[in-house]
Amino acid sequence: MICRVPFGARRLPFRRGIVTVRGVKEMRAVRETMAKEGKIVGFVPTMGALHQGHLSLAEKAAEDCDEIITSIFVNPTQFGPGEDLGRYPRDLEGDIKKLKSVPKVTTVFQPDPEEMYPEETHIYVTLDSLEERLREGRSRPGHFKGVATVVTKLFNIVQPHKAYFGQKDGGQCIVIKRLVQELLINTEIKLVPTLREKERPHATVLYKALQELHNLFVNGERKAEKLLQCGIGIISANQNVRIIYLDLCCSHTAKQFQGSDVIPKGVKVMASGAIMLGKTRLIDNILLEA
Repeated sequence: MICRVPFGARRLPFRRGIVTVRGVKEMRAVRETMAKEGKIVGFVPTMGALHQGHLSLAEKAAEDCDEIITSIFVNPTQFGPGEDLGRYPRDLEGDIKKLKSVPKVTTVFQPDPEEMYPEETHIYVTLDSLEERLREGRSRPGHFKGVATVVTKLFNIVQPHKAYFGQKDGGQCIVIKRLVQELLINTEIKLVPTLREKERPHATVLYKALQELHNLFVNGERKAEKLLQCGIGIISANQNVRIIYLDLCCSHTAKQFQGSDVIPKGVKVMASGAIMLGKTRLIDNILLEA
């Protein structure tokens, strides 16, 4: 296939047919060409520093779609107070080399921050009480407002048929599903199960806690307090880890279950947590299914 590269798009040397695009106008021109050719377009939005988890999203998209657009954009509006935007790792060349291993990735969209957020930016996507209901939202004020805003902008530019997100960031998944539903965005959201690479021993403690909590749930426990105590006990036994939160919520509405709450039958629940391992903040979640 010969890609028609619009003005402003730079062909990359790593793989025939892959282009990187900086401008919004140029990205729309690339997308228009795909539309004229009748392509089913998948989209994998990222902030770069790609690992196997990101690549698994692109691989899933390759199963469903004719062409894949991947964005690499370190979004400044989703960084909370005390979070250093400047320290976020950036390696565009390395990211492209990784993407070349995935079939059907033809375009990398790397927009300029100045075009995504002009100096006179006044409009953002706010989440009303949804952000407050999510523990990750309360833990990182303004984070999901930034996520919702940039995803809306990217969907508007790329207009994908399907967009792929990892289940590991469960709060983000809830936000994006509601965003598409309530703003009537014509993109199908595909959530991909977490790909767990080999991690440092202490890094697995959160997932182990969530697994034990899930086992307790499967065996019939429905009291939120009992379930949370189980997970917190496992994490607290590790002296090298500091717990930030452990949470139970409805995977659709983000309604929390805590204390003496009893989880109703038929409600899909997400157990999620965040811990600090040294200076590294780790999150994870698991869906509770009986």
